[in-house]
Amino acid sequence: MSHNLFNTLREFDTGSGNVLGPTQEGLVAVRLPLPPGTLPTLWQADERFHQAYTKVFPGYYFTSDGGFRDEDGYIYIMGRVDDVINVAGHRLSTGEMEEIIAQHPDVAECAVFAVHDSLKGQVPLGLAVLKAGAQKDGGQIKKELVQMIREEIGPIACFSEAAVVGRLPKTRSGKILRGTMRKIADGEPYVMPSTIDDPACLDEIEEALKKSGICS
Repeated sequence: MSHNLFNTLREFDTGSGNVLGPTQEGLVAVRLPLPPGTLPTLWQADERFHQAYTKVFPGYYFTSDGGFRDEDGYIYIMGRVDDVINVAGHRLSTGEMEEIIAQHPDVAECAVFAVHDSLKGQVPLGLAVLKAGAQKDGGQIKKELVQMIREEIGPIACFSEAAVVGRLPKTRSGKILRGTMRKIADGEPYVMPSTIDDPACLDEIEEALKKSGICS
């Protein structure tokens, strides 16, 4: 990443809107103006574009990503802002949780997203795909993942539910369909995304969540 790009990126506090310092996680924005022809608007929705991207932090393009800058100036993107969950009033990054879970030696890939909780509003749910040859059963993997989150983030994360799945539903471009999985876990109706790579994967997720007792 070039030095010039370093100077265009800023991280803002989610509450006060103040610019943050190194290692402080916040909302990532890019200083305007952008290069000609770069992200000029939304199709037939100029005002919605400005409300969502240029009026959040005047003088900056809001990326809708959360992240931080390290002491050397490198930017780390931790996840989309809509992947930040509110657990009993505490804003927590699902990207940070995914980063922790991915460190488990048996986990090939994972996804963490919010599910409804009547007491706390939202709580995180983790799904993990295991590497070929992994010997531990799903129950043991769940215990270890819960412990890893507790050690790295603490009890405040309220991370107590995880399940092992065969694969994660993705679009043809490789984006994990976290929103669709959240609706499945919460028992909400959902529309099959037109960009999904393999629709059968959603049935597999629902079956795995039922087997784990996460949804009925």
